[in-house]
Amino acid sequence: MSAGPDHPGQTRRTDVPITYQIDHERKLVHAVITGTLTRDDTFAYQKEVWSRADVRGYQQLIDASAIDHIDIPFPSSQSMRELAGLAATMDDPNVKSRFAIVAVSAFTYGLARMYATYRALDPRSTKEVAVFRSVDDAMVWLGFGPSDPLTP
Repeated sequence: MSAGPDHPGQTRRTDVPITYQIDHERKLVHAVITGTLTRDDTFAYQKEVWSRADVRGYQQLIDASAIDHIDIPFPSSQSMRELAGLAATMDDPNVKSRFAIVAVSAFTYGLARMYATYRALDPRSTKEVAVFRSVDDAMVWLGFGPSDPLTP
């Protein structure tokens, strides 16, 4: 995988079904998941984006409303626990930030809530994670206006 975008407004399509944009001005990473998502996709995205020193401590918004399918056995509690643990080790220990997940289907919403719970239980985690049904609600919670433009 290649590194993510270096300029606000520049979008990067990784080789996984996750498109993301880094907005350095607002200190926000915005990702959109489409198509079929696998365990490997989520771990690859986590490592690619959050290993970058220039985004440590940024807010994060993942819009998972366009997921068509989640490959089994990915959505296991063990996978969610492992992903939350990996993510917690990549948090900036000196900066509190927020991570909003938008999920519309009951299945995706439930997985996102499971992930949020594991993040909250990990003492290394400095990100507060919440799950929403709309991008507008997520943006307000992150401290932005509901109509702030997002274009990954």
